[in-house]
Amino acid sequence: MDLTPGQQRLVFVVVVLALAGLGIYLLNGRGSGGTPAAAPQTTTTPPPASSAAVTPAASTQAASASPPATPSATPASTAGGAEIYQWLPFSPAGLTAAANTTTAFAKAYATWSYTETATAYGATFSGLATDQEITTLEEGNSAPGLAQQRATAKQASTGSGTINSIRSIVTVPSTSVMFLVTITDTVTSTQPATTKSTQYSVTLIPQGTGWLVNDIELSTLGNS
Repeated sequence: MDLTPGQQRLVFVVVVLALAGLGIYLLNGRGSGGTPAAAPQTTTTPPPASSAAVTPAASTQAASASPPATPSATPASTAGGAEIYQWLPFSPAGLTAAANTTTAFAKAYATWSYTETATAYGATFSGLATDQEITTLEEGNSAPGLAQQRATAKQASTGSGTINSIRSIVTVPSTSVMFLVTITDTVTSTQPATTKSTQYSVTLIPQGTGWLVNDIELSTLGNS
């Protein structure tokens, strides 16, 4: 059906008004806080580092920070070697005590003065030698020819002893140990002082919890 010119104008106005209303609706919707749906966002989370990748690095750092372990030392006596004291009639402490007695005896042996009596000389060996050996030493010190010579020259001596080695150890019929000892004495007198060193064999026997010297001889005499 053909529309008259008036009807055509009316339809045109209605269409224009409808489009205007749609535009106003859309604008009001945005201004009133309505937000068009946001486009979905894809969030990519990096995968956690695996423990296999972290652990070696931590271990390497700890190893570099810590000093290398030091192996413990094994005493020679328990490292497979023979323990020599199992064949000796005394302990390490016992041998040390015997050595200490020997050096103290050597010092007393080479220390004397023309002014002292034989008894006073013998007293210096108390706790270092047997009674029998002390008597022998006193007799040697007071021998007429020797005592007169020392008195005439006004001699006095100071000495010391150094153990060179163990010469022998005896267990039968009784226990004894013999040391080779170098005894050095410095003699002062009316003449210039002289120093002399002589090697002796000094034999000790156990006495109570310690040791006593029961013989001293020149090492060249071959006492064993």
